[in-house]
Amino acid sequence: MPQQPVDNKTNSNRRDFIKKSSLIVAGGAALTSATVAQGAHAYGSDEIKIGLVGCGGRGTGATVQALNTSGGGLKLVAMGDAFSDRLQGAFRSIKGQHADKVDVPKERQFVGFDAYKNVLDSDADVVILATPPGFRPLHFEAAINAGKHVFMEKPVCVDGAGARKVIENAKKAKEKGLAVQVGLQRRHEERYRECIKRLQDGMIGDILASRVYWNGGGVWVRPRQEGQTEMEYQMRNWYYFNWLCGDHIVEQHIHNLDVINWLQNAFPVEAVGMGGREVRDGVDHGQIYDHHFVEYTYANGHKMFSQSRHIRGCWNNVSEHVHGAKGSANCSGSIFNNQGENLWNFGKGGGGGHQEEHHHLFADLRAGRLPNEAYYGAMSSMTSVLGRLATYSGKKIMMEDALNSDLIVSPVDKFTSFDDTPPVVPDENGRYPIPVPGREKVV
Repeated sequence: MPQQPVDNKTNSNRRDFIKKSSLIVAGGAALTSATVAQGAHAYGSDEIKIGLVGCGGRGTGATVQALNTSGGGLKLVAMGDAFSDRLQGAFRSIKGQHADKVDVPKERQFVGFDAYKNVLDSDADVVILATPPGFRPLHFEAAINAGKHVFMEKPVCVDGAGARKVIENAKKAKEKGLAVQVGLQRRHEERYRECIKRLQDGMIGDILASRVYWNGGGVWVRPRQEGQTEMEYQMRNWYYFNWLCGDHIVEQHIHNLDVINWLQNAFPVEAVGMGGREVRDGVDHGQIYDHHFVEYTYANGHKMFSQSRHIRGCWNNVSEHVHGAKGSANCSGSIFNNQGENLWNFGKGGGGGHQEEHHHLFADLRAGRLPNEAYYGAMSSMTSVLGRLATYSGKKIMMEDALNSDLIVSPVDKFTSFDDTPPVVPDENGRYPIPVPGREKVV
């Protein structure tokens, strides 16, 4: 696909920037220093006002889950989306569940490419960013500049340039005393927390390898409608375009990859892989692959084997597994010895991460604590991107090269209307350029 160079005069300093950023913001929640937390406003039982940017299914769900939390008053005060019908659908759905917590009159319902700016100009204390992920770095930067606490859905970028922007603004959030949470909900589920803790404490000895899966039948397709511009069509059918979605290895499989990053307290340094389009190859399937297999390597030599597939009628599995010197584990709550005997099992419950992450965020805000999950959100997003680059190119790709690449997949800051030309366009047969391993330039 057409890609453009980053306009960045500090290109030669990027490697130092990334290294320093990782030291400053590694661990995410570690940013909640006593000094910053004490200086932050603790909301207590005061009303917290919420703004929503991105009114699709996930934005609607996240807002309902935010309004479900307890501890004081909550109010949705502003909404924005590129499409009026999506905004109205979200408004009706949220109001149907929390009528007393929705105060969004017509003058605070914003539509268009600049709708996010209008939401940020409102008196919202917290903004939920839930547009297609290609827009996330731009919206996150604007939210931090506007002084808002942020909940942003994963992934938080689709290329290295976006990751660098998120990391840079993670530092700004710390300096400004702002909370940032990312929708990697497994980190907020008790069953995962208890299992990861036991594994990190050595219950199965040294961790030797891991396997992660997001294999399923796929998601929706939104065919082209009469009268749509190319930009509107792609934004409606956003899942199938890399500048908006990043491919399903980025949009969905990030959850599984993030679990092993969490366990390792690190990120892969390289990846090799293969993938392609076996059955999902119609004109409405854009550019993305329907299957990926990636072998990731961490600096300590750990190997993570990754499968992500969207093909119906195949073996489906969404899970994470690790193998150690003394046993193995399903990271969602079961640990076994080498004889297959159960050493520990979480039991029932302990899930519901989509809700728990909001309980944790708003409890933190009321207590004056400032979680900052932006760094690991960016790096787990880049782990997913690294896998895509490996499968698209057919080559070994280094994380350092991917993170510091000049190639921009998602130049969203250039777009202002549905009349603009998106970064990739179809040929005379309505087909989009598909990455070909061995030929595709990815870094």
